[in-house]
Amino acid sequence: MAKRERSGDCIEVEGLEKVFRVRRRTGPLRRERREVRAVDGISFTVPRGQIAGFIGPNGAGKSTTIKMLTGILTPSGGRLRVAGIEPSRDRTKLARRIGVVFGQRTTLWWDLPLRDSYALVRRIYRIPEARYRANLERCVELLDLGALLEVPVRQLSLGQRMRGDIAAALLHDPEVLYLDEPTIGLDVISKAQVREFLRVLNEERSTTVVLTTHDLTDIEQLCERVVVIDHGRLMYDGSLAGLHEVGESERTLVVDLERELPPIEGVPGARTVRTEGPRQWLAFAASASAAPIVSRIAADYPLVDLSLREPDIEAVIARMYAGR
Repeated sequence: MAKRERSGDCIEVEGLEKVFRVRRRTGPLRRERREVRAVDGISFTVPRGQIAGFIGPNGAGKSTTIKMLTGILTPSGGRLRVAGIEPSRDRTKLARRIGVVFGQRTTLWWDLPLRDSYALVRRIYRIPEARYRANLERCVELLDLGALLEVPVRQLSLGQRMRGDIAAALLHDPEVLYLDEPTIGLDVISKAQVREFLRVLNEERSTTVVLTTHDLTDIEQLCERVVVIDHGRLMYDGSLAGLHEVGESERTLVVDLERELPPIEGVPGARTVRTEGPRQWLAFAASASAAPIVSRIAADYPLVDLSLREPDIEAVIARMYAGR
């Protein structure tokens, strides 16, 4: 698998718009026609070899944008280029240079073993034999698929199928990989396997990755940059730390004590927001480290257990709106 040059922009989006015209019944014989602006003039670029998080609440316009980036939908306005190609005008050419994985849908053949599904992918993309074997071997190794190659897709668990889908999307060496909720519904081990594979893929091949997710841990562990949209408009474009700062987001430390005590006080940077018997919830800035807070609590209180909860993306964006 050859490594690509990390120079220039792989994705260029300028003033992108998508308007749907819908009809709504307003009476027995009357219908009202109106426009729904799903994407409203967003602009951003993604450099070659970057992993970018593309996030926002449900209905924000993420899926519509991804469909325009892949050529499935034609923009209503603006300019769009992926790997130097205008997606809606040359979908076939673009398809050979991108890979797409949707978390809730599979591109594999339900009744065929993984190996046979991959053989069909090879024929569809007309991948040379040597290149196909090398790519398959590397994907099988990194995604731990060796024991699953002869198993029909319908018998795979969600995590196994997701790993199988990611491998299928990469057999033809795409320059760009679109991932829509790739870890949704996966257990902790499967999530870790997928994240590690994507890190190695990006390091070894400089593949540009656009990741849409509601899991902030995916963003924190993988993405160099975050693009946030809501109601079809660009809300934020920058680092995850900057997003937390703009949205004033908070993480929550759930503390289990040996016995019920008054609310924990005097811990710099944290405040108790809830108590329930021996369990207490402390909030602190998402951009801050939890280590000094945990150390202080462990030193001053009879600690039994604790867990850390990440901020919800929708809550972060809601705070961004409130701030504006």
